[in-house]
Amino acid sequence: MIDPKVESAVEAALDAFTKYSTFIATPFIDVFKEAFASEEDFLTKVDLLDEVFDDYPKLEELREVFFDLLMINFFSADIKKLDEDYLDSAEWEDIEEETLDRGTELLNLLLYLNECEEEEIVPELDDYLKEFLLVDEDEFQDEYNIYEPVIAHQVLMESPVEEIRKVAERLPEDSELKELFYPVMCFFHNTNPSEAAKNEIAEHALNKEFDMAVLGILVNFK
Repeated sequence: MIDPKVESAVEAALDAFTKYSTFIATPFIDVFKEAFASEEDFLTKVDLLDEVFDDYPKLEELREVFFDLLMINFFSADIKKLDEDYLDSAEWEDIEEETLDRGTELLNLLLYLNECEEEEIVPELDDYLKEFLLVDEDEFQDEYNIYEPVIAHQVLMESPVEEIRKVAERLPEDSELKELFYPVMCFFHNTNPSEAAKNEIAEHALNKEFDMAVLGILVNFK
């Protein structure tokens, strides 16, 4: 089973990757959909997903954000086939342990976008940081540390995307948001960009195929 929002996000990511790289990724849309829609258990679906990336290494930089999409698909679609307390089970605890080093912070943002849809609110950076990630709360200092570059540069929401790029370039290599900073900030800068706005974002992107694929995921995850 595949959630329609996830399906749309997968298509948008591969379309963008194709547009901004030398590799034509769109023929793999159906292959990825098969992995997402598989009736297998979650870890087997992770293996199916990884097999695609192992076979086509030119797509490698999308591996972990697609893992995030697979996780979101599990929460949105696969979970409906399981017991309602499955996420509290020892089996799920083992899965979380085994996939501890997988995925990116994009997962949190996708969960937030689901919440925005449920509550019928427009995604906003300040709301994401304070109401969803709770970065102001003492017990959530891990999130604060991860998102410190975003927290410190919220003024970029009022700046041209060129300024977002300048900050992204200066982020330390060990920042957990190094790769995601530019596309995520550009998304919050304009959650429903026109083609002209997308072209401007692409023009200033640090890594066009990755940045625009992530932006495609976020804009089309609805």
